[in-house]
Amino acid sequence: MALRNCECATETRGHRKAFLLSLSRLFWASVSLWLMGALVATEGAAQTVHFRDITAQAGIHFTHNSGAFGKKWLPETMGPGCAFIDYDNDGYADVLLVNGSDFPGHPRNGATTLKLYHNNHDGTFTDVTRKAGLSSSFFGLGIAVGDYDNDGFDDIFVTTLGQNHLFHNNGNGTFTDVTKFAGLGGPNDFSTSAAWVDYDRDGKLDLVVANYVQWSEKGDLFCTIDGTHKSYCTPESYKGVSVRLWHNLGNGKFEDATRKAGLYDPTSKSLGITILDYNSDGWPDLLIANDTQPNKLYLNKKDGTFEERGVAAGIAFSEDGVARAGMGTDAADYDRSGHPSVLITNFANQMLSLYHNEGNGLFVDEAPQSEVGRASLVTLGFGCFFFDYDNDGWPDIFVADGHIEDQIERVQKRVSYAEPPHLFRNLGNGKFAEVTKQMGASFAAAKVARGAAYADIENDGFLDILMSTNSGPAYLFHNEGGTNHSLRVKLIGTKSNRDGIGSVVRVVSNNMQDKQWKMLRSGSSYLSQSELVLTFGLGQQAKADMMEVQWPSGHVDRLGDVNAGQTITIEEGKGIVSSRRYKAPIKARSAITRVANARH
Repeated sequence: MALRNCECATETRGHRKAFLLSLSRLFWASVSLWLMGALVATEGAAQTVHFRDITAQAGIHFTHNSGAFGKKWLPETMGPGCAFIDYDNDGYADVLLVNGSDFPGHPRNGATTLKLYHNNHDGTFTDVTRKAGLSSSFFGLGIAVGDYDNDGFDDIFVTTLGQNHLFHNNGNGTFTDVTKFAGLGGPNDFSTSAAWVDYDRDGKLDLVVANYVQWSEKGDLFCTIDGTHKSYCTPESYKGVSVRLWHNLGNGKFEDATRKAGLYDPTSKSLGITILDYNSDGWPDLLIANDTQPNKLYLNKKDGTFEERGVAAGIAFSEDGVARAGMGTDAADYDRSGHPSVLITNFANQMLSLYHNEGNGLFVDEAPQSEVGRASLVTLGFGCFFFDYDNDGWPDIFVADGHIEDQIERVQKRVSYAEPPHLFRNLGNGKFAEVTKQMGASFAAAKVARGAAYADIENDGFLDILMSTNSGPAYLFHNEGGTNHSLRVKLIGTKSNRDGIGSVVRVVSNNMQDKQWKMLRSGSSYLSQSELVLTFGLGQQAKADMMEVQWPSGHVDRLGDVNAGQTITIEEGKGIVSSRRYKAPIKARSAITRVANARH
């Protein structure tokens, strides 16, 4: 009897345990389903965003001249850069496109020049190149935008195969080539990307310029991928060239400070530059993406010199110790760790590099274990950047792809000449998902892309994309369908450089729970320049609880309760000096206009 009672008690306890276990499983299954539903809902919301090709309706008619005439010279493969610049300070991003030229003695396309398109504030642009004094012909490659003389108007530096050019903004809609006056004449390098940076924090923008290899018509080599036909040579066939650092003397002139600053390295074959403060000491460091040579990471020693830390930091080579073919590069705190991580595009069959900043001076490449690496394995990336395309507060990744060899399919069946871009949505927790195909057929179409930049072209709070192609058209993609809030920040330095380049802006929202920060930088991507305005996605939050601007001068401005849905201008030492509410998107304005017309 006692045994039976014991068995009953055991059985009762067993039933209760089974019941509780079933209840627990039901609860966690419900939670799992809820989380899956939330994820699907989030993904669904993200999928409403798409990029519409508005190039033709915007009035941008441009075809790049690579100079190709059948000999397969190395410079033909490089492609053009592109840029956004508000050259007339009307608060709207204008479009600047770099062009190549025919090679001397080999006329094919006639004179081709830079193209400057003025933003008409309605989604259209007007070609003002000749009026602006920019219709110069040279073999252009890259571009960097910055106000080097602190007069309140952004100037233009163009890299070329040969003599680079500095165009001073006269403040009346025109530019003057001041290359010789500025002391930049003389070097005839094969220059690629460039960036303005106040490396000594004296309030004046200096200039760092990447250089590729020693190439000339007479020194052109015969290379082949099939044993018979000539192909483009790899940079391994040519000697390297050092980057150059031009120190701003403050009187409109520059001096070559490359050797004095410890940057001279003739083994480099540089294509990409990004500025970052990787050790968070308040001084800008330099990351140089090299092609078939180790990437370089130059630590700013705060005394006008730099120390190379690429190998020690873990960004010089791939995981297996190989120097990859680095092209474009950018930096951002994509996981809210408080430290800037690094993105570098590489050659086909090498995948992207996504170097996570561990916060202790070391970087770890997360790409091989992520969707970023798997999806980019066979593509050849050039332009790239972090940007928050859906304004959810997490930096996403864009990469412009395109091979250099138009016959590559003959020898590598998995690789193609024209390739779709990559758009990776940041899912949080260091995870990304490719969403390229969801962004529209034209956006996802294969292209031979090179440069890439972003800006909000109509002040609606969402970032649009400009992309250039080699021997092809430029593309302008308008960001549509988003509903999240954002806040845009324009800076005016006083003690610091006028653009505020190098400033760090921190934004806290969602009852002080969500913390973001961005550094305003010139350059990055590949041969290209994005707008000098910072956009912070706030998700469903209607305001920022707190903002802080850390200027290069050391001054800090703090603000509280700043509403979303506007572009604010912050002046060093004064706080917000102006603001402008967002416009309705182009499509919405078109619908309003149609209704108004119908009523009349």
